[in-house]
Amino acid sequence: MQSQPSDKQTSPPTIEVLLHGDTFTTNMGSAGMCSINLIRGQKLTLVDTGHVGRRSTLLTALTERGLTPEDIDTVVMTHAHWDHCQNMDLFPNAIKLLHVNEMKYIRNPHRNDWATPRWTGAMMDFLDHVTPVEDGYEIEPGIRTMHTPGHSAGTMCVLVETADGPSAVAGDMIQTAVSAVDRHNHLVFWSPEEANRSIQRVVEQAETIYPGHDRPFRLVGDGFEYLVPKHLSFISVDLDDPGVSASAAPPPFFVMPDIEEQTIESLG
Repeated sequence: MQSQPSDKQTSPPTIEVLLHGDTFTTNMGSAGMCSINLIRGQKLTLVDTGHVGRRSTLLTALTERGLTPEDIDTVVMTHAHWDHCQNMDLFPNAIKLLHVNEMKYIRNPHRNDWATPRWTGAMMDFLDHVTPVEDGYEIEPGIRTMHTPGHSAGTMCVLVETADGPSAVAGDMIQTAVSAVDRHNHLVFWSPEEANRSIQRVVEQAETIYPGHDRPFRLVGDGFEYLVPKHLSFISVDLDDPGVSASAAPPPFFVMPDIEEQTIESLG
């Protein structure tokens, strides 16, 4: 159940984490689980929706808050990678926002881009109310988009003027707290140089950051502090099995091969 209109109009917008993000890299491949955040203002705005492996978990998170998918007014796709947008079809009434460059890119993704399958454009055609937007698009007073290219051509974050100060729901422009401290995006499909500039732009404008695959945090000196504890359980994994091992090593840096072939002009 949505808040009463009078409450929405007199209170600054808030950000609520529906599902925290994380990433697992194994010898059998990787699994990405993006952060899914709900912004409550005059409207209900959802930032990213995750992949189908999180569909039931996302629906449960909404139900626990007295909401249904039909209650969501706006869905922001920070970018069109599979782990961020596969559940877009759950929200029939929502306007779905995607940066104009991302909209162009998904029509002809780079041959080495494993995060943007060639069916991504077809998936977008299936959806209703998809709106291409540019830098600075105002969703409502105090909530706007910011184009932060680098991870992908049209990656964007959402800037929110909360009661606790300016916050950024950063998507994969800032995937983890370490990315913000290092000013370095470790997974790049468009431009490493633009990615690093975009990270700098975000940290200069936001006091609190909601990253794409980590918990919300604030930068403190040369480090950071998480705002919430981590809760993660592995199910059906026998950690005592001699064939199972674990390591806290960070994921390797990845820059898509032949990335230099891409230009804004090539998007058409």
